[in-house]
Amino acid sequence: MKSTGLEELDKEFAVAAAALLRGGVAVYPTETLYALGCAATQAEACARVAALKGRPADKPFPLMVADMDGLREIAAELPADLPLVERFWPGPLSVLLRTREGLPRHVRDTLGFSSVRISPHPTARALCHVAGPALVATSANKSGRTATADPAQLDPDLLAGADAALTAAPHPGGGAPSTLIRLLGGGRASVLRAGALQLDALAQVFTLV
Repeated sequence: MKSTGLEELDKEFAVAAAALLRGGVAVYPTETLYALGCAATQAEACARVAALKGRPADKPFPLMVADMDGLREIAAELPADLPLVERFWPGPLSVLLRTREGLPRHVRDTLGFSSVRISPHPTARALCHVAGPALVATSANKSGRTATADPAQLDPDLLAGADAALTAAPHPGGGAPSTLIRLLGGGRASVLRAGALQLDALAQVFTLV
């Protein structure tokens, strides 16, 4: 019988989910680029991700959750302006939120904030549901090298160092990484990184300062 590709995805997904659940590291697709990640609660796995990327230990990893329930599980508090962010979720908008103290230092800055988004990619969200509530979602490339949406361009050394890789379709959509904002209250926001979500769309909802 000719394979439809679904069998491959199911097999890859099962392997990746099992790896994440046992504290491993996996490469997986998002709406923009391939990500390298692990369960955000696993400090040793976060350290492995940092080592694989060659990323400074004091540079926190971005996080991804499947939905608002997942966000509530990791958030220390939900800002009043979060409903404005939800207009863009699921989507390529990351927001700095204060997260719970029990999370590893690898995913929180010195003030206790993490970059979080809800991806529209079905594979990424399914992984969050199974192995979350949150996953590390840093780009799957060595630090200083180009991130990719093409599975054929993933770094062989990075793939060899990971416990699993989800490279079957649907692949990432490509383009820029997510846009990152900080909420300032009162409908105001500052843009910390321009990205896939256009600023004119944000400006229709937030006062950008």
